[in-house]
Amino acid sequence: MSCNGNDPAIALSFSSAKDTVIPKKEPVKPAIDTALFHSLNQKLANGDTTGRWPAKMPVPLPGAILPFNRIVAYYGNLYSTRMGILGELPKKEMLAKLKGEVAHWQKADTSLPVIPALHYIAVTAQQAPGPGNKYRLRMPFHQIDTILNWSKEINALTFLDIQVGHSTVEEEVPALDKYLKLPTVHLGIDPEFSMKGGHQPGKKIGTFDAVEINWVIDHLAKLVRENQLPPKILILHRFTQGMMTNYQQIKKVPEVQIVVDMDGWGPKFLKKSTWLRYVFKEPVEFTGFKIFYKNDTKTGADQLYLPEDLIKFVPQPIYIQYQ
Repeated sequence: MSCNGNDPAIALSFSSAKDTVIPKKEPVKPAIDTALFHSLNQKLANGDTTGRWPAKMPVPLPGAILPFNRIVAYYGNLYSTRMGILGELPKKEMLAKLKGEVAHWQKADTSLPVIPALHYIAVTAQQAPGPGNKYRLRMPFHQIDTILNWSKEINALTFLDIQVGHSTVEEEVPALDKYLKLPTVHLGIDPEFSMKGGHQPGKKIGTFDAVEINWVIDHLAKLVRENQLPPKILILHRFTQGMMTNYQQIKKVPEVQIVVDMDGWGPKFLKKSTWLRYVFKEPVEFTGFKIFYKNDTKTGADQLYLPEDLIKFVPQPIYIQYQ
């Protein structure tokens, strides 16, 4: 082969090499510490001797929030002062109160960092048919944007909650994809308002089957993969046996972390009984517990569960929601 510097073929090869664009490497996400993941899940099991806890689950993708953090969330809707603390109090007062609860939880259990969250009802069940006879109302995006801005102010997560009414998860979840593609936005679905027999929401307790829940899990997992996101958290509210059927068939994937949230209200003995029957006995992945500032205290202020009480539960809830 000639090494003549005037050889046009060689000049061409040099030019091509010079103009080659080297693709930027994606930043390397830190790997999950699997030993820590398993040890924290064992800690959350809190000495369970039944073999149910910790629940069996895959190691999540990098960036997973659970079980490395506990989440304390305020729940509600900006159109209503009756749906939760999030819409009941003015913004400044509400955020300050949430920070106080976060600090209380951090003091009660110093082993896990505590993250604040705003859990916003983005689709509300309605007793009137409304557009398309769906018995649900979608909140305007500018309201969701407001919640996202509030979350940014306190470095909080955002959960968007869906009450489908006579609609379906297949119709309602994708309508929020523009938000679910954001790394700090997660999802909740509420079977209480998923009506299967033509009933008005609120007149009868609704239900989701594992088939519907799995559709949501598949959808979230696809968003995570396509957008290179950390795992999504999916909150499943529950306070009766029928609200969530075929729990054993719920998918467990590295892209989605599932929390079954004990959503019943009342005195302590009733809430504990509901927890034992519908959360403790039917493990999925992680557990949550809802506290109602007003409904839980109708028989006395001493009926409000405190962080010091809940960290004694088996298993320990890792997601706490205040309404």
